This record gives sequence, structure tokens and C-alpha cells, in this order.
Amino acid sequence: MVKFFLAFFLFSSLLFSAINVNRANSAQLQTLNGIGPTKAQEIINYRKSHGGFKTVDELVNVKGIGPKTLLKMKSQVAIR
Repeated sequence: MVKFFLAFFLFSSLLFSAINVNRANSAQLQTLNGIGPTKAQEIINYRKSHGGFKTVDELVNVKGIGPKTLLKMKSQVAIR
């Protein structure tokens, strides 16, 4: 029974945890709504050239991400 609760806790924390866009790799970024391989790479490129994101809203400065895409993924991302 304890193993069940431990497995459930780990699964739910992975399911509901926000992706840190300042540390995520391409595969992790692609789990976000509206982000595929090309946009994931653009996020990484922007992050490298600008020293990381200071706010979630700064993602609209990434090529291919506009207000609608940001709105779709905003609840899934974090800046830490």
C-alpha cells in the first residue's frame, strides 16, 4: 500500500510540475502546449543569447511564440 501511494505521488508530481524554461532541454520543452522541436530550439537559442528568462511573459520575444501560444503554455512553465 505504501508503494502505491509513493508511486502515485511521484507520478502526480511529474504530471503537474511546471517546466523551468531556464533549465529544460528540448524534449522537456516539447511537452508544453504549442511547442514542437523548432520552437523548443528557439527557446534554447534565446536563453543562451540573452542569459535566461527573467519572466514567463518574456517568452513572447522568442521567434514563433506569440501571445496565443504563451497563453496556452503559461500555466505549465516556471522561471526559477
